Amino acid sequence: MYDKYQDHISAELNAIKAAGLYKHERIITSPQSAHVGVSGDREVLNLCANNYLGLAQDPEVNAAAKLALEKWGFGMASVRFICGTQTLHKQLEDSLSRFLGTEDTILYPSCFDANGGLFETLMGEEDAVISDELNHASIIDGVRLCKAMRYRYRNSDMADLEKQLQDADKNGARFKLITTDGVFSMDGFIAKVDEICTLAEKYNALVHVDDSHATGFIGAGGRGTPEYRGCMEQVDIITGTLGKALGGASGGFTSARKEIVDLLRQRSRPYLFSNTVAPPAVAGALKAIDLVCRSNQLRDQLRENTAMFRKGLEDLGFELLPGEHPIVPVMLHDAVIAGQFAEAMLAEGVYVVAFSYPVVPKGKARIRTQISAALTAEDIRFAIDAFGRVKTQLKL
Repeated sequence: MYDKYQDHISAELNAIKAAGLYKHERIITSPQSAHVGVSGDREVLNLCANNYLGLAQDPEVNAAAKLALEKWGFGMASVRFICGTQTLHKQLEDSLSRFLGTEDTILYPSCFDANGGLFETLMGEEDAVISDELNHASIIDGVRLCKAMRYRYRNSDMADLEKQLQDADKNGARFKLITTDGVFSMDGFIAKVDEICTLAEKYNALVHVDDSHATGFIGAGGRGTPEYRGCMEQVDIITGTLGKALGGASGGFTSARKEIVDLLRQRSRPYLFSNTVAPPAVAGALKAIDLVCRSNQLRDQLRENTAMFRKGLEDLGFELLPGEHPIVPVMLHDAVIAGQFAEAMLAEGVYVVAFSYPVVPKGKARIRTQISAALTAEDIRFAIDAFGRVKTQLKL
């Protein structure tokens, strides 16, 4: 049986390669940092990590994780409701609640799991979920798991969102939940969370924001897009990750109204049937939150680095998607060219990755760069110069 199926899979893989869409995994030979080692004993500048604040190898974060390994152990070998809850986990949940200004928080192995266990638990077939068209795959998959009526609105289009809310009302929805990314990860666009909350109030809907690409560094205090848009008290549910700005290890969370978190603890399947987040990752995230609350220095450095990098590429004539987020997409449109560009950049000593269909729409291939507070001005100038050389080399 497998022979015939093998031929089918091989044909699929060959088609992906022919279209220039095959994703190669480069091997990193060093810890995650602004500079990383790659095969061949080379060190390259890293412009594609989610390490926004540079905390993935921060000495204080590492020390906290090491201490937790010695005190609390490597792993829990259990789910939370059996014997998988330590004092440490409750401390992190409390810390996240205080930081985000919410009533309670529940940890998950990842934000993908947090989103996967959210909608099925909260929304029934009498209800409606209204989702932005560019939402993360984890939201899309989570919504598919629930039996609620599904509506989709054009990206950040408030008129279309209002229409979908009206349609949900016409179809007799009992409860309505608007769900959006706080920052759309392929574009770096920041959602209009304040306007979404205004419409939610008008149509008596709940609001969920996945703030994975914002928690820790967007907003005056790093509390994410609700703080940035001035509507923290109006957002009902926030999901996020510990795997990006908050130390970059693993783990996710849902932070929300107390009753919502209580229900998730009882019925959310990824929470009930997945091992607890490992103690070293929990302790590292706790220290990362402490560092975020202690000073604005890393956030200020990140903003400066992002502005410098963006201006440098614009001066070279690159097409960038507009914005101020440290996600800076360099638009090349053609998937094959994007792949060639990434390979040429690696040869120049800069690690970037090409994104193409199905991760982004056809004809929208790009190099998605991500700036970090760990980068120096010299690093950014080096990257800009490399982009210029590859642009000339590929005659773009």
